Amino acid sequence: MSIKNVIFDFGQVLVHFEPSYMVGVYCEDENDKGLLEEVVFDRLYWDRLDSGDISDEEVVNAFKTRLPERLWDLAEKIYYSWVYNIPEIDGMSELIDRIKLRYGVKAFLLSNISKYFASHIDEVPILKKLDGLIMSGPIGIVKPSREIFEHLCREHKISPNESIFIDDRVENIEGAIRCGFKGYIFDGDVDRLRDYLDSIL
Repeated sequence: MSIKNVIFDFGQVLVHFEPSYMVGVYCEDENDKGLLEEVVFDRLYWDRLDSGDISDEEVVNAFKTRLPERLWDLAEKIYYSWVYNIPEIDGMSELIDRIKLRYGVKAFLLSNISKYFASHIDEVPILKKLDGLIMSGPIGIVKPSREIFEHLCREHKISPNESIFIDDRVENIEGAIRCGFKGYIFDGDVDRLRDYLDSIL
């Protein structure tokens, strides 16, 4: 059966999610940068943000238990500003245009990402090109669980065997394949991905 839907992950697929860059936009001191990156982007918080079971306020308060008081305001600024500091991966916007216009397929987002991000999607131009967005935080389900792939299919009325999922993490691709999707592990090479999609669409 032909592929009718291309589903993209977000960070490291459509955009660069680089904590060192996001901290560096607001902080020049190398020692402070290292500490802020370690604390503000700690997976201890971000995994819970992805699953929707911790609030932004709780996260910011948790930072303060691990940072000197002089960095509290800066940490909060970085946390609430990261959505403005995620540059697109070169060529991905053009690739989405190509597959939609040349092959007539639909393009979707399926991402482990926070409620805060979900409330700021208008700040991310590339997302406006997509036909639908599924984000883990608002629904409380994360990849690579079967439930989130089933939710994607129900929400957008798509069939797994007509769809390919593109992600940079092996476990998420394996989860998609278990649910009947094709999978592609993105390694940062947009040209290679384009050539692969040309071969299957």
